[in-house]
Amino acid sequence: MTDKRLIVIGGGAAGFFCAVNAARLNPGLEVIILEKTAKVLQKVKVSGGGRCNVTHACFEISQMIKRYPRGEKFLKKAFHYFFTKDTIDWFAARGVALKTENDGRMFPVTDDSQTIIDCLLAEAEKWRVKVLLQTKVDSLSYESDTWVLHGTASGRDMQMQADYLCIACGGFSRQEQFDWIVTATGHNIAAPVPSLFTFNLPKHPICALMGLSVPQAQVKLAGSKLVTDGPVLITHWGLSGPAVLRMSAFAARELAVKDYQYTVIVNWIPDFNENSLREKVLQHRVAKPAQKLINTDWQQLPQRLWEFLLVQSGANPDGRWGDLPSAIQNKLIKSLCGSEFVASGKTTFKEEFVTAGGIQLSEIDPNTMESRLKPQLHLAGEIMDVDGITGGFNFQHAWTSGFIAAQAIAGKKE
Repeated sequence: MTDKRLIVIGGGAAGFFCAVNAARLNPGLEVIILEKTAKVLQKVKVSGGGRCNVTHACFEISQMIKRYPRGEKFLKKAFHYFFTKDTIDWFAARGVALKTENDGRMFPVTDDSQTIIDCLLAEAEKWRVKVLLQTKVDSLSYESDTWVLHGTASGRDMQMQADYLCIACGGFSRQEQFDWIVTATGHNIAAPVPSLFTFNLPKHPICALMGLSVPQAQVKLAGSKLVTDGPVLITHWGLSGPAVLRMSAFAARELAVKDYQYTVIVNWIPDFNENSLREKVLQHRVAKPAQKLINTDWQQLPQRLWEFLLVQSGANPDGRWGDLPSAIQNKLIKSLCGSEFVASGKTTFKEEFVTAGGIQLSEIDPNTMESRLKPQLHLAGEIMDVDGITGGFNFQHAWTSGFIAAQAIAGKKE
């Protein structure tokens, strides 16, 4: 394969991983990365609060794929080629050790995303991968067994040819942004919709509790079977935190259809449902009738939230359990196990924003990441209709798809 050329469109995690591994596995291959902006690996830089959440400490494929609202079956096959341990070992072999935090997220021990960037840049230099910045591809064509790319480089017209092409330019938020790929390849696109966003609750009084976090809550989407659980964070605009972000990901298409007008139901104490909580309340009223409501210790909620729910239910926080009217008791039980919030709109979650949608997976071979429609065309990363929840899952998909594409292009397996 000497004197063959691979062009990778996109200088993000997936594109870089494809490029450096293809060059390493086949040193005779000329590898070029085209990045439309002035910097590469920008998402790596800002992810995880600047620490880079490289992957997640999940070592069972059957469990890992459950973290992907879209792409589960596709990744079940792909992960057999390059998985979590392979990611850890790959970076370790290059002097980058990862550590696992209590929630399973894995970061470089340096707590600095620059460590990951420096590692990838060093690999690119070692294997003579060329990186061309401010180079944008506007159109593609496949002519005489060769890919021809047209675009601009630093504002000037550009034309390049490649024997192999890997599109790894990330996801797009609008359907028309895929046109240059669709025109050239005939690929079908799963319409892009936002994923990983927080829930807006305009002018809801609970927003006064901004900054308050509940370690374990359950979130449901009204009119749906979707349920998520985990920490919930109250913000000045509504609800956030892992449970909310997971819900936004799994319900991404459903919420888009609703035009982001929807109702969410939160169980603040998911160890209970309304029936079991009612029994608990009745037992407590008998055991401690003189205790003030505000001093209740079994609900294990942040004190400010407990007081808020009491007031919202019409209860006097300084009132006693023995004096609590049954109607207010029922409202309180409902508030604890099923607070309803009418949400309107969404707010992007920091730098972790991803888009659901992309090139349809039925048109991509998970064993090689090669297009089933066009020869010598591979795909990697978010350009495909794969997206994960927060916690390092989107990066693991980037490493996996990039590596598989690299192996296929290089013609060598490791």
